[in-house]
Order: sequence, then structure tokens, then C-alpha cells
Amino acid sequence: MRFGERPMTQDNHNSYYLEPGYIYFSKRSVTVRTVVGSCVAVCLWDRNRRYGGMNHFVRPRVDKPEKATPHYGNVATAALVRIMEEAGCKRGDLSAHIVGGGCPEGLRRDTVGNANVRAAREVLSRKGIKIVSEDVGGHVGRKLAFNSGTGELAILKTQKIRQTDWK
Repeated sequence: MRFGERPMTQDNHNSYYLEPGYIYFSKRSVTVRTVVGSCVAVCLWDRNRRYGGMNHFVRPRVDKPEKATPHYGNVATAALVRIMEEAGCKRGDLSAHIVGGGCPEGLRRDTVGNANVRAAREVLSRKGIKIVSEDVGGHVGRKLAFNSGTGELAILKTQKIRQTDWK
């Protein structure tokens, strides 16, 4: 572990809870879970190698390289693609799910959730990665579980995210 890194929050060897601002990748089948509201999670899966990964970002973009972290969508999504390529994945074999980007009830203008979804779409488009599903926007939070070995994604929508939903 490097200075400043959080230890993995791994419930058991087959399940991992992904915190906001982080990226997870595995060459084996792991259920990666997270909870999003206005944040966005991008799940990538390689259908040939059967590898998968997920990011969970809070803000859409950062323009200053010295401040680049997976907290930002443009960084987190490009980094997840790079991690998978370094593991031997080819972009043409990757497919993506985008989840999140909600906004509080009553807001009618452009929100950080909308900007987060746009950031994910832009990076994936630029990298030539096919988006196979999206569950974005609206006024609900989402709990998700992604199987990194099969590419399957389960989403539970909730009207109110409780503190207990975060683990």
C-alpha cells in the first residue's frame, strides 16, 4: 500500500465495495458494489478475457494535471481503460455500462450529475468503447453490483440513500 491509499474494503474474496473516487479492476470474477446518487460509476468488461473493472467518480473533469485523481470522470474513465489495456484487453473487446448521474428532486437546470454522465460518454466515445447500457439521471439513487467475470450488472433504485446503504 502506498502512502495515502485506503486499504481495500473487501468483505470476502468474491465481493468488493468501491468507495467514491476510486477504481477497481480484477482478472478474476468479483462482485464489485457501490452506491451512486449524482456520482457516476462506469463498469468495463472484456468479453474475450472475461476481465472487468469499475470506477466511481464524483466530479466530471479536472483540467490541471497536477490535480488529476480518480475523483474526476475524465481521469477515472481514461485510467480504467488504461488499466484494462495494460492487462492485455483490447478496446474493441470492451463494453461499458454507465450508472448514476441523478439529481435532487426539484432541480430543473444542468446539474453535476448530468455533467458526470457527459464526461463518461465523452471519454468512452473518444476511446472507441461501446456503451451497452445506461441507467442515468432522474431523481433516484442507485445501488449496483457488477460481476467482473461475467459483465452482468444489477441495479436497485432507491428514493432515499441511507447511511447504511454505503456498505
